[in-house]
Amino acid sequence: MSDESRAHRTAAVIPAAGRGVRLGPGAPKALRALGGTPMLIHAVRAMARSRAVSLVVVVAPSDGAPEVRRLLDEHALPERTEILVVPGGDTRQASVRAGLAALPADITSVLIHDAARPLVPVDTVDSVVEAVRDGSPAVVPALPLADTVKEVEPAAPGEPEPVVATPERARLRAVQTPQGFDRATLVRAHETIAVNGEGATDDAGMVEKLGVTVMVVPGHEEAFKVTRPLDLVLAEAVLARRRATDAY
Repeated sequence: MSDESRAHRTAAVIPAAGRGVRLGPGAPKALRALGGTPMLIHAVRAMARSRAVSLVVVVAPSDGAPEVRRLLDEHALPERTEILVVPGGDTRQASVRAGLAALPADITSVLIHDAARPLVPVDTVDSVVEAVRDGSPAVVPALPLADTVKEVEPAAPGEPEPVVATPERARLRAVQTPQGFDRATLVRAHETIAVNGEGATDDAGMVEKLGVTVMVVPGHEEAFKVTRPLDLVLAEAVLARRRATDAY
């Protein structure tokens, strides 16, 4: 192990306590099968493939931690990576806090990764980790937008909505995960930023409210979020191509 690795130890936290209602009824979204394997397993493997990640903390549904632990034990995962399972909270923000609370004292940087982004390439993970280790307190992978975006005045579902602004597309990015942070910065954000309703869905947004600059590194088109049934079809196609080319 190099001196650099000793000085910087990175953990990944995967909040997986949500139900994923937009994929329809059934198992929680993180436990839906992709290529015959639960998406959560793919997400854990995606983090563990990075040699920079020494620990993965899976935040399970509050009443489902034993089931998730058994699920992880049933699948082959890199032995060099320690994997913990902790119960989560009622919101994503509470679940991330539970994951942060479980980290050993020697963890210096943290990745927060969506279980619903099962196919993020290891190069993207490594890019985020490297940027944090190079001194950026908060880093997100992101892609330029292909579509023009309109800001509207919200109306009732199905009703026409008036456009109030058209942001300059060249300045916009679609943010992905894993999002990477200096541990102390992320903990401070969760301790000081109060978010109402469902809680924070974007940890980088919380860090921004501290006045900390968030840096963007290139994302990857295969790091998309599996939210709707059509996304699952696309993910199956990506996984099949990877397997056919021995890239997975």
